[in-house]
Amino acid sequence: MVATRPVDFRKGPDALAALVGAEYGGDPYSGVIYVFRAKRSDRIKLVWWDGTGLCLMAKRLESGGFKWPAIRDGVMRLTAAQLGALLEGLDWRRVHGGRRPIAPQIAG
Repeated sequence: MVATRPVDFRKGPDALAALVGAEYGGDPYSGVIYVFRAKRSDRIKLVWWDGTGLCLMAKRLESGGFKWPAIRDGVMRLTAAQLGALLEGLDWRRVHGGRRPIAPQIAG
């Protein structure tokens, strides 16, 4: 889940987890990865529960910025491939879901 509005980047994992529940109606302890951005587009933070504790990852790009959804209220969902592209500083909007495999049908 990507929070589309910038957040105060002084917030740590507990404050970001509280924000997930209060602002976005999510459960920060569900295992879902929540992604936040700073006002400058070169920094992001990810918060998630790994089953044993709350995890925080921060990344700052040395050049350029993260491609971010339009700033509006709320959150949006990304696929794992789109999240990977976002973390690499690539345009995640160009990543499309692959074809889903079709299970073979057993003739009956």
